[in-house]
Amino acid sequence: MEQVENRAPGIPQAPGSARAAAGFEAGAPAALRRKRVIAIAVLVVMGALLGIACWRYVPGAVAWLMDARAVRAFVDQWGVLSRLAMIGINMIQVVLAFLPGEPIELASGYAFGFWEGTALCLVASALATSLVYWAVHRWGWRIVGLFFDRSMLDRFSWLRDERRLELVMFIVFLIPGTPKDFLTYFAGLTRARFLPVLLITTVGRIPSIVTSTVAASSFGSGNYLVTGISLAVAVVLALAGVLVSRRLR
Repeated sequence: MEQVENRAPGIPQAPGSARAAAGFEAGAPAALRRKRVIAIAVLVVMGALLGIACWRYVPGAVAWLMDARAVRAFVDQWGVLSRLAMIGINMIQVVLAFLPGEPIELASGYAFGFWEGTALCLVASALATSLVYWAVHRWGWRIVGLFFDRSMLDRFSWLRDERRLELVMFIVFLIPGTPKDFLTYFAGLTRARFLPVLLITTVGRIPSIVTSTVAASSFGSGNYLVTGISLAVAVVLALAGVLVSRRLR
């Protein structure tokens, strides 16, 4: 009777299943230790392979990256594809609002030079802004909530006046270090018109993009004085952006 009561209803119990279960429980610690040993061994092997790869290839890769003419010759070799790749990477950065944009802007200026690097960044910004605006306009908080907490939306609720939003967006976008990508998403939740938002977010990014592309392009050309001045201006603007962000909050 006791065996019948302990048996799950409707599921036949195979002979010796109780002993098998007991054996499994007894062997669980040994199985766990084996898994840990295997995991550690895999990590050690992967670490060793990574170390060998770094020792073998990283110095050459760094030396190649430090040669701006070699990098530019490489991207020119790929022609339109290299430009499309840079635009795509830059668009991903704008859409994934938590990613910083400055490293990509620096890479664009270094690889393509000031004028073309700046143009690629601006094209990517316009395309990504259009995508974000219309996606948020269509799906609302389901899109915004993927990247931002609702408390941040409530904190900036005073921006629901579209005229005030457009003015603040233009000021914020002119200064590096301010929450540009949040405002891009926020604009899609309001009645702000698409064309003003597109113009503000594109034109307003110019100072940030230009300081990055000038610094990277001049560094690649060996003009370190211009690089230093550009970085100093970028730092000053970034500090101003931090102050503006705190004021907005």
